[in-house]
Amino acid sequence: MNTSLRYAPLFLLASSLLLAPCASRAQQTDTSQLLTLQDCIGYAIQHQPSLKQSQIGIEIARSTNKIALAGWLPQVNGTGSVTHYIQQPTTFVTNSSGQVVPEKTAIINTVIPAVTATQNIFTPSLMYAAKAAPLYIKQAQQATDSTQIDLVTNVSLAFYNLLQTLEEIDVLKSDTALLAKTVSDTYHQWKSGIVDETDYDEAVISLNNSLTQLNQEQQNIVPQYAMLKQFMGFPPQQQFNVNYDTTTMLNDVAFDTTEQLQFEKRIEMQQLQTAKALAKQQTDYYRLAWLPTVSAFFDYDYEFMNNSTADLFKQAYPYSLIGLNVNIPLFTGFARTQNIHRSKLQQALLDYSEINLKSQIYSDYTTAMASYKSNWYSLGKLKDNQALAKRTYDIVYLQYNQGVVPYLNVITAQSNLISAQIGYINSLFTLLASKVSLEKAMGDITIKQP
Repeated sequence: MNTSLRYAPLFLLASSLLLAPCASRAQQTDTSQLLTLQDCIGYAIQHQPSLKQSQIGIEIARSTNKIALAGWLPQVNGTGSVTHYIQQPTTFVTNSSGQVVPEKTAIINTVIPAVTATQNIFTPSLMYAAKAAPLYIKQAQQATDSTQIDLVTNVSLAFYNLLQTLEEIDVLKSDTALLAKTVSDTYHQWKSGIVDETDYDEAVISLNNSLTQLNQEQQNIVPQYAMLKQFMGFPPQQQFNVNYDTTTMLNDVAFDTTEQLQFEKRIEMQQLQTAKALAKQQTDYYRLAWLPTVSAFFDYDYEFMNNSTADLFKQAYPYSLIGLNVNIPLFTGFARTQNIHRSKLQQALLDYSEINLKSQIYSDYTTAMASYKSNWYSLGKLKDNQALAKRTYDIVYLQYNQGVVPYLNVITAQSNLISAQIGYINSLFTLLASKVSLEKAMGDITIKQP
């Protein structure tokens, strides 16, 4: 077989990967959008279903509070009764002769429509509902804030992960183009007797490896876009492209590592403090459960009575009354005492939860800080490595063309260059991701209201 034809499919594959519309920018269509990180976060805040659910939770809390506090308003009910005696009751009366004789009592037919109104004046349960209502709203709002913080974190990390792959693809495309040229040059040098066939084979092997790695990274773009869409709440069938500036990102990696950890800035700590405030309100309610419940009532009855059904509604006998109800819980079987005891134990559980949470927050903080500092250091060293690898490759390739060094040196230098370039890219986006994690650990992620 003609050796020049043996690797024809390889050159076709390389050309298709390099000349086709940029797969690393997959998703491109004529109508696709260009979205920056802030655009993605803004879209997520407006459309992410989980955030919408948590916002509905705030409205549910408001409605629940209104239901609980409705007892302060007058409660008005309409009632009615219809009575027909089949046999009238009997009573005994003394007649004019002094004899005790039986006598039928009650009217055969009675209809009584009535309106009853009650007004709570004082009740411990309604006092508790009034004091706890703002805390329930605060609790629901904090749940929304927590969801939003997670949303900003997840979108940012998914965005950086996607960009890392895109940057790696750009490096691999340049590498593949260079290797394709090297394969062509080495082939002609081999045919001219300048180099051995093994040099040509080594060049082809390097190109194959680069093409394989490039293809793998290009295939990763689709699921990475899908994950970013998922976190954003972006419709899967619609397309967009990410828009970014690596120079700007380099300016965004800095973080003030001298900033002190403040536990109260973490949303988890704020949620726990709200839970403790609610538990205290619960304990206070049980302590005051011995207080009386006082309510006023008004009753208006419009009574119709007649022994004849046909004449039942000819005459009405209305009456009305007002009054006051007082209920004092004198003995409840020690239920109130046990409620207080249980509520105090629940408060103690929350106190221990606070200790555990502070320990967890500190662990998160120290881990995130160590990761950030390590990645910051790595970025500087890998940037130097990239420059040195590029300089070394240029020198070795020049020496190879002059016949000073074998092609194996070129492969080694080029492999080191690619590793240095990809290592620098990985380090940059790992540093950006670790900064996001550190900001979350510090409680510094800004809450963006929809």
